Amino acid sequence: MSVRKPVAEPASENDKDASPARRPRARRPIPDEAGVVGVLIVLVLGVGLLQPDFLRTGNLLTTAHNSVYVGLMACGMVFALAMREVDLSVGGMYAMGVVVGALLIRDGWNPWAAALAVLALTALLGALNGAVTTYLRLPSFIVTLATSMLLRGVGLALAEGKQITDLPQDHAFFTVLGGGESLGVPNAVWVFALAVAVLTVVFTRTRFGARVRAIGSNPEAAEFGGLPVTRTRIAALALSGLMAGLAAVLALAFFIAGDPTIGQGYELTAIAAAIIGGTPLKGGTGSVLGAAAGTLILGVVTAALVFFEVPINWTTFATGGVILVAVGAAPLLRRVRDLRSSGRNP
Repeated sequence: MSVRKPVAEPASENDKDASPARRPRARRPIPDEAGVVGVLIVLVLGVGLLQPDFLRTGNLLTTAHNSVYVGLMACGMVFALAMREVDLSVGGMYAMGVVVGALLIRDGWNPWAAALAVLALTALLGALNGAVTTYLRLPSFIVTLATSMLLRGVGLALAEGKQITDLPQDHAFFTVLGGGESLGVPNAVWVFALAVAVLTVVFTRTRFGARVRAIGSNPEAAEFGGLPVTRTRIAALALSGLMAGLAAVLALAFFIAGDPTIGQGYELTAIAAAIIGGTPLKGGTGSVLGAAAGTLILGVVTAALVFFEVPINWTTFATGGVILVAVGAAPLLRRVRDLRSSGRNP
């Protein structure tokens, strides 16, 4: 007696649709920085269409150079904001760093040694901000606001209310770092680009960066999980101070003078640039590259106002309006990005 072999049932339509060849490909997540970089490119091209001279290489490099100082502060600010902290002292550190560096050089210090001293001092002051905030359980907003006023006062007192000049202008610190170029690009811009690259790796690829994001997402859970919350907070604010010190060093090398009134309002601009670049105040995430792009957006706006001959009295008003629009649009752009990444239509 022969046994009939069972005939295999034809594959159903659902099975066919489930085959690997027909499965819908998952969309790649859109990078956090894509939106702000796109806005920067559109803004530059838009101004260039109306003012072709704006797109000249020299003008674009000048705009980038002018954005370096706030840009460095904004990149350091990402680490503070990602931990739900706000560092308002960077503007005061910047001004005091320029004054201290100029005084040391005028008193006979080698300019490179003076630059290292400024970096060490600002990093120490940033760590002090973190220690006071953590151990005294005070809001960083209040602590760093007081520190900013204190440091500006110290800078004014040290400089006796006037610029510090009579510096050795022919020294390599000023001719190379301040006024030198490499491949046609100012060396200060190269330093800024290198800082952005290094801080991006630190924020996204290191244990320290992971701790910053984890603590910012949920401080209580991070502390319960054994993460060194105190040490990380101090280190993050020290890094913010270090970036303000680096900005001070570059400014001193470029201007060849110590001005105690320099950097008024830079701390708020740095915070705005970081937020425009995708670092929310709620903490837990951030983007160093986005902060750099946000700074360049503000720099392009400032330069464009000059090309359009906007009266100086309206420049601050226009810049504030752009910051308000950009910060207000940031949550909407993130929502659209999240919806597209999940495969849904907004």
